[in-house]
Amino acid sequence: MRGVLAPNLTPFEDDGRIAENLYIEHATHLLAQGCAGLIPFGTTGEAASVGLEERMRMLGRLAEAGIPANQLMPGTGLTSLPDTVRLTRHATELGCAGVLVLPPFYFKAVSDDGLFAYFARLIEDVDELRVVLYHIPQVAGVGLSVLLVRRLREAFPETVVGIKDSSGDWANTSALLEIDGLTVYPGTELLLPQAMAAGSPGCITATANVNAPALVRLARLVHDDPDEATVAFEEVRRVRLAVQAHPPIPALKALLARRSGDDRWRNVRPPLQPLAHDREAVLAEQVAA
Repeated sequence: MRGVLAPNLTPFEDDGRIAENLYIEHATHLLAQGCAGLIPFGTTGEAASVGLEERMRMLGRLAEAGIPANQLMPGTGLTSLPDTVRLTRHATELGCAGVLVLPPFYFKAVSDDGLFAYFARLIEDVDELRVVLYHIPQVAGVGLSVLLVRRLREAFPETVVGIKDSSGDWANTSALLEIDGLTVYPGTELLLPQAMAAGSPGCITATANVNAPALVRLARLVHDDPDEATVAFEEVRRVRLAVQAHPPIPALKALLARRSGDDRWRNVRPPLQPLAHDREAVLAEQVAA
């Protein structure tokens, strides 16, 4: 998938259930706005707060709604290997383009050998699998070293096909881009122009939930019109910085609530809390500007 991929947000009803129709409506809208694909139940989708049965049900609902499976790359990485296998097998049976897999993130300071064994077991247990690794150490507390990623790619070249690098560290992203045959998606549009210049097909970014047309345009301009891309980048950069100055998931949901008029978008699952009204007003003014 080339271009901008959206880790789509998960809306909730006031009683905490997933707002299923709103979830599907938003996913469909993101693709209509030009996103190359969706990442259901990534970090931005509050995956850690959503149960296995809920995730599998909603992935099935997306397929039933006519969203092509080859535009879906759901997050399936959990601390328990059997649960990761179950989610991953379900996604592959639906025909998803791939799965985005976190390292097991509860036990800290684990070795590269231990992490390699986790991914090797997953790959052995699921047929016809395409894995995109997920590196977000500042949230997971467990990262994937460049050496480990290279080792996994060399051991499973038909299966370990890519990585989402959400470290925000260009040196790390650049080193990953040097691994032969590995598709690298930075987890922020702030690195999109230089990453695409170095061979990345695009990025996976949370702000696609509220700024997809501008991001899609930027990805196109990087190759088609570098001068215009510089102007477009400055616009999306300002939106990104405004959003990340607040708790990002509540901030994105607040913007969608204001834009759509649907207050359900403000709902988050504990331990997250909705964005305070005064902060929401400041954010809305910054993004509008």
